[in-house]
Amino acid sequence: MQLKESGEMYLETIYVLSHKKGFVRSIDVCEELGYSKPSVSRAVGILRDGGFLTVMPDGGLILTETGLEIAERTYEKHTVLSDLFIRLGVSRETAVADACRIEHVISAETFDALKRHLQEFGEKSE
Repeated sequence: MQLKESGEMYLETIYVLSHKKGFVRSIDVCEELGYSKPSVSRAVGILRDGGFLTVMPDGGLILTETGLEIAERTYEKHTVLSDLFIRLGVSRETAVADACRIEHVISAETFDALKRHLQEFGEKSE
């Protein structure tokens, strides 16, 4: 199953929240993203059925190995791109917003080349 941008955003959000809070529920995702409970419930069901996350009996959301790989890759893109834009003089707010959009469309080839370039010139890349 190929994920769309919204699916990647949900996985990334669950990943980030799990590092902040440890235990993540759908309501936490609602609050973080500002989405309605029905929207998040539908997305969680799609991600669960696609094998990207597991919903525990207590309501906890756990990323599967596949979901975790996608979430980590998306989050890495977000952090590297945000950092790059800020270093270029873009305001933090704009840098984060732009990185959030670009992280879903940048190819692995281009992103890897960008990371290599940043590492070569001593820039922070992770």
